[in-house]
Amino acid sequence: MTVALDQPLAAAKSARRRRVSIGAVAPYLQATPLALILGVFLLLPILMIAVVSFWDYDFAAMYPDFLTTNYSDTLGSWVTWKTYLNTLKYAAIVWALTLFVGFWVAYFLAFHIRTTAMQMVLFLVCTVPFLTSNIIRMISWIPVLGRNGLVNSTLVQMGLIPKPIEWLLYSEFAVVLAMVHLYALFMVTPIFNTLMRIDKSLIEAARDAGASGWQVLWNVIIPLAKPGMAIGTIFVVTLVMADFSTVQVMSGGQSASVALMMKNQMSLLQYPAAAANAVVLLVLVLLMVAGILRIVDIRKEL
Repeated sequence: MTVALDQPLAAAKSARRRRVSIGAVAPYLQATPLALILGVFLLLPILMIAVVSFWDYDFAAMYPDFLTTNYSDTLGSWVTWKTYLNTLKYAAIVWALTLFVGFWVAYFLAFHIRTTAMQMVLFLVCTVPFLTSNIIRMISWIPVLGRNGLVNSTLVQMGLIPKPIEWLLYSEFAVVLAMVHLYALFMVTPIFNTLMRIDKSLIEAARDAGASGWQVLWNVIIPLAKPGMAIGTIFVVTLVMADFSTVQVMSGGQSASVALMMKNQMSLLQYPAAAANAVVLLVLVLLMVAGILRIVDIRKEL
């Protein structure tokens, strides 16, 4: 009788152990496809770039080796440091302008447009220019800012200036303007998403407590919008740091960036040197992103 009772109990314990073991393995099985995709298409290319950055090269080929010459040439050159500083300058200016423009556009859509349908319509209107190529949107500024372009022609005809303004095109001003145009939506979208999640009762409570409009904005809305600002900052900074076409075209070859320097190195078949620059740039961007994540907790937005 005891043996007959022990057999079902043993079978139940065995089935329970199998369920526990399957439940412990199931999350890893579910994460395996994504891990394989990230490993093959993200981690493996980065690893290959890091390996190539230590290789030797000449005008004809690359040679597998383990040299630190590429990094010493990169970090020991004043021209390289100046290029990195110029890239950081572009990133800071474009970030500040896109943050200002993006916040107020998102604020207007979230709090001054009453109906959800109209909010979506206006947001889609903001995205329409971004349905075209970045190159097309960038070069569209040339007939506007050129010496005989729309802006200069209008100002001269109105008598506001005696002759066309030279620095509107092929200058740092043109580079910043084009980048703000290209990347503003990447700031508008996360901030708008964050503002739409704010409980309107908090704003009403602040107003009932006697807070003015600016006090509500500074003490309620902006603190709650920080996660969206942080996500937009990550998008904009990483895009600006990796942009080379805008700098090349809009500056007329008079300015430089790290990405443009790497592009020139690859055109000269200097792949290990370009790989070393890519690794340094990646580390710099990751440090900037880590700093942003230490300041603002974006997990509530994810």
